[in-house]
Amino acid sequence: MNAEALTRDRILDTAEDVLRRFGPAKTTVVDVARALGVSHGTIYRHFPSKAALRDAVAQRWLARVAHPLGAIAAEHGPATDRLYRWLTGLAAAKRHKVLDDPELFATYHGLAEQARGVVDAHVEELTGQIARIIDDGISEGAFVVSDVTATARAVFDATLRFHHPAHSREWNDPDIDDAFEAVWGMLLAALTGRQAGAA
Repeated sequence: MNAEALTRDRILDTAEDVLRRFGPAKTTVVDVARALGVSHGTIYRHFPSKAALRDAVAQRWLARVAHPLGAIAAEHGPATDRLYRWLTGLAAAKRHKVLDDPELFATYHGLAEQARGVVDAHVEELTGQIARIIDDGISEGAFVVSDVTATARAVFDATLRFHHPAHSREWNDPDIDDAFEAVWGMLLAALTGRQAGAA
């Protein structure tokens, strides 16, 4: 490949392929460069270090999760419906990644674990999306919340079982959807100021 024509996205595409084949522990910048037919120095013109390249791959992977959720957060429909679809959308996205390709999921999870700054930014983005929905719910009169930011983080944390990779072994549990609905009921009760199960 012509090094002058090499783009950041092309490098990341190839890095993903190489990581999938060899895993995070064994993949080197030289491996990525070899797959592209360029010198490793060419890669370093776009990414100053192996860690920077890995962080960029992890960031792009996490962005694929966050982007469709951001579209839900930006909608103008009822906040209760949007929050429910946002939470179930996040859980479904993570579940599909695990069940459809567990090896690839393990690879990306390993990358994300090493890229703590990237993960922290991802969580901040996600909780910001939740906060936007909650804020809309307050404006609609649907939610009664005093601290939007703290509440958004509490909603995120309360649903970790359904989207955090540490709980991925539980996602095959046939009762997982019922468990989510129970948590959702409690969250909705807290957000609306009503008792769980009340009409």
